[in-house]
Amino acid sequence: MNTATRFLTGFLLGSLIGATAALLFAPASGDDLRHQIQGQVERVRNEVRQASADRRAELERELAHLRAPQRTIQI
Repeated sequence: MNTATRFLTGFLLGSLIGATAALLFAPASGDDLRHQIQGQVERVRNEVRQASADRRAELERELAHLRAPQRTIQI
């Protein structure tokens, strides 16, 4: 057996053992994990929407202030 074949065999065997260990020691099932990820994505999406709405309102107030006629002080 040459070196490349031995390396490839070891790599594939190690990958198989690693994947099996990951499945056995995973803290949640695939469905649970997908639901957790989906919940986190929805939470982040809502936070981004809220931050966007807040920033938009702030910029609209600032724009209204800049468009308002400026009073000049005469001395």
